[in-house]
Amino acid sequence: MPERPLLATLGFTDPQHEPGWRHVVVPAEDPRPLASEPRALTVEVAGAGRSRGLAEWSQETWTTSLLVLGGGRVVQEWYADGLGPDTLFLGASMTKSVLAHVVGRAVRDGALGLADAVVAHVPELASTGYDGTTLLDLLTMTTGVDWVEDHRDPDSLASRLLGCFFAGGDSRALLAAVRPGVAPGTRFSYCTADSQVLDWVRERATGLSYADDVARLWASLGCTGDAAVAVDGRGAALAGGALAASARDWAKVAALAVDGTTARGERLLSADWVAAAARPAYPFLAVGRLPSTITTHAGFGYHWWPMDDAGHRVTADGSRGQLAAADRRTGAVVVKTSLWPYEDAWVDRQARDLSYLGLHALLDAVG
Repeated sequence: MPERPLLATLGFTDPQHEPGWRHVVVPAEDPRPLASEPRALTVEVAGAGRSRGLAEWSQETWTTSLLVLGGGRVVQEWYADGLGPDTLFLGASMTKSVLAHVVGRAVRDGALGLADAVVAHVPELASTGYDGTTLLDLLTMTTGVDWVEDHRDPDSLASRLLGCFFAGGDSRALLAAVRPGVAPGTRFSYCTADSQVLDWVRERATGLSYADDVARLWASLGCTGDAAVAVDGRGAALAGGALAASARDWAKVAALAVDGTTARGERLLSADWVAAAARPAYPFLAVGRLPSTITTHAGFGYHWWPMDDAGHRVTADGSRGQLAAADRRTGAVVVKTSLWPYEDAWVDRQARDLSYLGLHALLDAVG
């Protein structure tokens, strides 16, 4: 299928990057719809100095869709005007958590190991900041490379990386320009470049593009709608930030983080992998120990965000309020997509923190 503008396909555009990202389609080849069993949920979200009900919380955090699973069934489903079950929601960095799933599958299959050296798979990165780093360093964003994730600065490496997917550039050539910073395994720094390198390593180990590997995942999960992912001028996917899917299919992605098996009992991820992905690998990745500009309500695992240090609850998290959370004890899932302002860092921080509190409240209610 020919590449097309992703943002335009999704029904919105970025005024700074017309006509939008180029994309390829991820087909849904074995759709298995989720059953519905609607029921009322009593939810009160306490945060930012007061309490509010579900409707007010949704409005206050710029929600565009909200879907809740209990017992594998849809118990709550709501969409903003003009959106619905067939809408593709751009997951932003929730895309990274899908990447973690396909990497975990490659580890289970023996194609990759946590101690694998990055340059053993991608020798093009020798003598760069990724020389001396491992798969585990990439998964936990502890490579130590010299990178600042600042999309408000148009000249930052992070902005230039995204620009490759608007302007048809070569994103992997830019990755080869990333320099060393501090020793691997000693510092967390949110870094989409780490995700892009992780995908490059995965591709070399499996022989599958990101879109093809996600298509394999989509079939195993029984996702019901085609997804889409942005690609650069050479066809490399923005595996760190540009997968678009329906809310129901995002829910299936989150449900896999519960125990690594699909709804029909197929094991895709090892039990050890799922447990490790939901827990901080180092003390400085624990809940409340990340930079406060990100959130005080989550830690960092294997490209998933633990919501407690025991790894009972975990979420995918994307810019401007894209969230897909799961309770690994009850199997409950909450998907929330949003469109809050990004330019004001304070608004971004408060909306994210309040969203995390709401996720907990919803998981409590359905559980």
